[in-house]
Amino acid sequence: MATEDDDPIIQEIDVHLATSLAEKLYLFQYPVRPATMKYDDVTHLSARIKPKQQKVEVEMAIDTMSPNYCRSKGEQIALNVDGTSTDDSGSTYTTKHMDKQVFSSIQSAVNTSRFAAAIYRKGELHVTPLHGMLQMRPSFSYLDKADAKHREREAANEAGDSSQDEAEDDVKQITVRFSRPESEQARQRRIQSYEFLQKKQAEEPWHYLHYCGVKDSRSEHERQYLFSQLAGMVETSELTKSPSEYLSMLMPPIEEEELKVPLAPSNVLSMTQLRTLPLADQVRTLMKNVKVVQFANLMGLLGSGVDPTAVLRCIQQVAMLVQGCWLVKSDVLYPKDTCSPHSGVAAEVLCRGRDFVMWKFTQDLWVIRKEVAAVIKLPPEDVKDFLEQMAVPRVNKGWEFLLPHDSKFVKKHPDVVQRQHMLWMGIQAKLEKVYGLSKEDMMPKKRDSQPAV
Repeated sequence: MATEDDDPIIQEIDVHLATSLAEKLYLFQYPVRPATMKYDDVTHLSARIKPKQQKVEVEMAIDTMSPNYCRSKGEQIALNVDGTSTDDSGSTYTTKHMDKQVFSSIQSAVNTSRFAAAIYRKGELHVTPLHGMLQMRPSFSYLDKADAKHREREAANEAGDSSQDEAEDDVKQITVRFSRPESEQARQRRIQSYEFLQKKQAEEPWHYLHYCGVKDSRSEHERQYLFSQLAGMVETSELTKSPSEYLSMLMPPIEEEELKVPLAPSNVLSMTQLRTLPLADQVRTLMKNVKVVQFANLMGLLGSGVDPTAVLRCIQQVAMLVQGCWLVKSDVLYPKDTCSPHSGVAAEVLCRGRDFVMWKFTQDLWVIRKEVAAVIKLPPEDVKDFLEQMAVPRVNKGWEFLLPHDSKFVKKHPDVVQRQHMLWMGIQAKLEKVYGLSKEDMMPKKRDSQPAV
């Protein structure tokens, strides 16, 4: 057995926790710039921050006298952004050429509790917790401004041309739409939307900062706060935990770590989390995500030890049998009181249209999009959405069912197949009544290019 003499202690270093800058210390990273090319000698024109979002923007000068600077290109960019106006008050580039660039930050780590900045001096290590870690990347917002200027000029030209041609104002027909009251589910989708988040972020005001260089006396003064003000005062040290408490802090219990796991989007669920749900919820969640699956593959996703009979009972609650495969029911994807994300069509109408597409695939492996659209009369985006959930397009042929016919399941479970056939007969009768179709219309059409099923 190894003794302590085999691994002697070479040196002991006192560690001090400095907290003076704990709520103000940020680490800036420049991933698009080599470490040897620092910005210390570059003129910093301005800086600003949004503290709540930890959003930072730094404006730096560009060396326009460098041999690597293309002056004609710089002048062209400035012209595109600011136009030919002589008023410099609202101009981005007052010198009439691109002489500066803006660096904008993104968070490289949301949880910085495990990161700190350390400085070693006179045998002591002083550690300050980081408040934020930011990656600074070039911002190209000036291109958006140039594009907006271009659109304004085009709109002005079109307006000038039309005003010369029109002698008097034309009477135009307008359509008035009344929006329905917003449901709780719609409100949650709106709050989670990118546009809403952008609006909320824009509401926080900028705080303008004064930049101090590395060799500035103010920077040297601030660096002194990286050293603990309590160095040498052992009795006031914050590191007073017992060995067991210290180990617990280094290796927190699993349940504490789980609380810090970032929340995934509502439609994302890991297989580990999935298997903690009841079997019926597991099957429902899987079907909502995969849309169409063969029974053998579904059993593989559920893992070993799951009773196939219990799975069969659950799958029939959330899916229908099409070509021997299981296809998720329409009312599972489009619950009551919801609507299409593309057109706003009510869920009830969407379910009828999707049921017709599903029924068509029970008759044939192939479906023609125009034929479907002519019957269900829904917007093209919704029809395409239906088809993409269960089929793939083939050039000059139409849409082919996504999976091959599962003959093994059909032979192994004739009772389930018969029950599903009866359900489809009822759905067919309902579709005939809703869409006013005759028996001949509902008969599968044989095509020369592919055999009927």
